[in-house]
Amino acid sequence: MFTAGGRSDGPPALSLGGVRCPSCSEVEDKVVDSRTAEDGAAIRRRRECLACGRRFTTFERVEGVEEGTVMVLKRSGVREVFDPAKVVAGVRAATKNRPVSEAAMVELAGQVEEAMRALGAEVTTQQIGLAVLDRLASVDEVAYLRFASVYKGFEEAGDFQRELGLLTKSTEPKRRD
Repeated sequence: MFTAGGRSDGPPALSLGGVRCPSCSEVEDKVVDSRTAEDGAAIRRRRECLACGRRFTTFERVEGVEEGTVMVLKRSGVREVFDPAKVVAGVRAATKNRPVSEAAMVELAGQVEEAMRALGAEVTTQQIGLAVLDRLASVDEVAYLRFASVYKGFEEAGDFQRELGLLTKSTEPKRRD
């Protein structure tokens, strides 16, 4: 096991730096005790500041992606973990001053998350945006247009008219007389 001092046996090692003492902000400390925590998912370290002598605790955790986690590929090329709170925030902005409850927003975000999981381990922001639009259309048409205007980058009134036409387009079969 690797410790902050680079050793796993022998006397407590000096810190490699980077962890600041919460009392005096000094980076020089020594590890007094190390043990596993969180069922082996983390290492708990008791440290002693070499400047002021105060003791404090740090935790080391492995960063990674848990199984079942959906990763989002953003337009910039950056990958991040899917966060339903971001969907709720976007929907909240679109539904501002509209009769849409917080519960409905959270439910919509849950549906989007479920749909993204069905698509695989990695999705794009475009897939998320389309999934939000698809569900928002049945929740509130004004909110749908607001979200679409930002998501699709509307620049003129004609963009709203086109989108409204798509939203209200009837797909009922023609009647035969």
